Amino acid sequence: MRNLTRFITVSDLVRIAVGWGAFGALLLAGPLLRPPAPAPLLVVALVIIVAVILVCAFGVVTQAEALARRLGDPYGSLVLTLSIVMIEVVLISAVMLGPGEHTTIARDSVMAVSMIILNLVVGLALLLGGIRYRRMAHNRTGTSAYLGMLIALIALAFGLPAVIGDGGAFTIAQAIPVVAMTVVLYGFFLYRQMGVQAGDFTEVDRALTPTTATTSEAGADSIRDVLREHRTEILTRLVLLITTAVPIVLLSHDMATLLDDGLGRLGAPPALAGVLIAAIVFLPESITAIRAALGREMQRVINLCHGALVSTVGLTIPAVLLIGMATEQRVVLAETPANLLLLAVTLLLSVATFTSKQVNSMHGAAHLALFAAYTIVLFA
Repeated sequence: MRNLTRFITVSDLVRIAVGWGAFGALLLAGPLLRPPAPAPLLVVALVIIVAVILVCAFGVVTQAEALARRLGDPYGSLVLTLSIVMIEVVLISAVMLGPGEHTTIARDSVMAVSMIILNLVVGLALLLGGIRYRRMAHNRTGTSAYLGMLIALIALAFGLPAVIGDGGAFTIAQAIPVVAMTVVLYGFFLYRQMGVQAGDFTEVDRALTPTTATTSEAGADSIRDVLREHRTEILTRLVLLITTAVPIVLLSHDMATLLDDGLGRLGAPPALAGVLIAAIVFLPESITAIRAALGREMQRVINLCHGALVSTVGLTIPAVLLIGMATEQRVVLAETPANLLLLAVTLLLSVATFTSKQVNSMHGAAHLALFAAYTIVLFA
């Protein structure tokens, strides 16, 4: 017990209490906030929810950064990425299994996440880091692996159903091999990233050149030694991270109804609610990525951002297709021509950006311009 208290602070407990307390209060206040709720009450509820989410987000960032320092990359970044993405997948799955039809929930959510991560977060990281340091180096081998995975997974998920699908949705005969390919490809990527190619995802000044089995085994032994020696701290921080992150997603889910109501009164596009939810869910990861850029840890930015999107597509698409087959729901994945164009240009820009050994603020400005173009399409 004494060992646990070394890693649990009063601030950690306060954040957890605030997050779960706010979720409980939201459940009790549910009848009062059902549409059409009074406008002042709607605004107050949204402000409180966003404030609580920010408090919890900083708690998640604190635990993630402590784990990253202890485990090192890519393991530290992977912990935060998978914890957030798994909760996102559960959230989308829960919506699909709930009442009503949600044929495009996966498509809209992943599209929003793609634009936010690849253009907004990466753009801000490159812009701010580039202004501070002029140029930042990254590990091109690991970055290339991420981008290759994204091109393949996004083409399978959103491009293929637009060409061969039935009204934008895969048939069962098409969905089964797509699920299999996605799961196998993503699983193989994780196996290599956490194994013999872990050195490809470290900062360039610490990167190894794993050309022999001895080097690979040494890396595996190193992470095993860390897990063995600091097992209590790692497990404690993992529990704190997840316990603090779950209220963010739960509050975001409940906030969707309030946002739909508020945006409907303002005449805003319905898809904007999905963008705001995606931005809030990935807020902890975004904060961590910006901090990493300001600390000149460009590879960590890439591990967090590109790794998050690889995991989002690699886990979300199989999950929603399996749920669709099990519940006989129609899952529309084919994107609109405008969004397909944006996805293609974003991937092309990402390849052009990270082909260079060093990135700078001009790269960031280009990504931010694409995110601005996405908002134009959103409101169009």
